[in-house]
Amino acid sequence: MSETTIRPAEPADAARLTALIQASTAYRGAYFAMIDGYAVAPDYVERHEVRMAVDEADGRLLGFYALIHEPAELDLMFVADAAQGLGIGRALIADMLDRARAAGIAAVKVVSHPPAEGFYLQMGAERTGTRPPRTKTPWEQPELRFAV
Repeated sequence: MSETTIRPAEPADAARLTALIQASTAYRGAYFAMIDGYAVAPDYVERHEVRMAVDEADGRLLGFYALIHEPAELDLMFVADAAQGLGIGRALIADMLDRARAAGIAAVKVVSHPPAEGFYLQMGAERTGTRPPRTKTPWEQPELRFAV
């Protein structure tokens, strides 16, 4: 793989971000309810800090995250299936923590997709609790926190 750049997403990138979410095999089966019909809107990209990992050689979207500043939360984090295991997630988390630190944020909350909890723990998050089931997520979700 060539070099990867992490850069701010623009409202025009919303459709690409949505396509990456909808293509994620991590959300197949019972977890599909979480993303069923979900779309990243251009105004979401304008309102929040959304950053994307892009392959410099071909412009391919490898992953992205959305950091909400107030209250501080990692709202979205996705890595393309083809980019899993290549360090993209690790690079996105490092970038998110750098951006949070620069914004004066002391801690970032994560409500995790249950299978992703181990990844966040490996990245240095600590488990703080569990979010109870909701309509689109009829299972408990791990709540974690990154100290910045």
